[in-house]
Amino acid sequence: MEPTDDFEEREDTPTYRTPEEIDASELRSALDALHLLGDDMFLRTQAAHLAVVDHFITGLEYELLRKQFHEESISSAESLFLAAQSQMWIFAAYELLRTWRERAKDVLKWHRNGGLGLKIEALEQELGFQHWGRKTRADQLRKVLSDSSIITKIEGDIRITHIPFAQLAAVRVALAKHEVGGNKKSVANAPGFGRVNRWCGSVDYEHECNGAILGYVSRRDIAESLRAISDRSRPPPTDDDLADFDKFMKGPPSGSFDTT
Repeated sequence: MEPTDDFEEREDTPTYRTPEEIDASELRSALDALHLLGDDMFLRTQAAHLAVVDHFITGLEYELLRKQFHEESISSAESLFLAAQSQMWIFAAYELLRTWRERAKDVLKWHRNGGLGLKIEALEQELGFQHWGRKTRADQLRKVLSDSSIITKIEGDIRITHIPFAQLAAVRVALAKHEVGGNKKSVANAPGFGRVNRWCGSVDYEHECNGAILGYVSRRDIAESLRAISDRSRPPPTDDDLADFDKFMKGPPSGSFDTT
């Protein structure tokens, strides 16, 4: 998009890199940096797939934005295709992060209760054939058992991914279940509805909870938050930071806007 002068002068204008400025391997490398993901060839393959599709969709987003700016209209087919690709990418990103986080939390639990050795024995039971998935898991657990410092690193990874995953989960549950995140059997407001972000062309999804609009999250925002996982120059969020964030994500108490 080619912003007008008044847009250029605004200090609160969001900045997004162009597709050419984003290394196609950034997302894959960031996810590979997570312990128990980077040394699992199957999760690593999923991360690579996610990165490939992210690169493809980013190009679509900017092309749609360019057409909207220069031609002042875009075809419904183009909009539908971008919306479909965006939703499928969000679903895939959620499943990868959910799978990894559950596995990481299991490892922490087994470490605390002394169950790592028993889990390794269970995974290495003779099956009569080579089971690569079980072998990979057993090898990972052996590394943790022999080097307790990995536990601290896994804890840090879970903490760093807490906020990106929560934002991803909130969008995903609205799109997939038409519910409000963390509130089963609830009814989401306009689930799946999105608008084209005027700065990067990505689809902006409304994050609504208990009648309050908490903000907008785009597929591109999610991708950037995942790419930022590899930046360990800043300290991870504290317990207070995460508690404040979780409180914000719950929105106002139910009935806050009841005028009866």
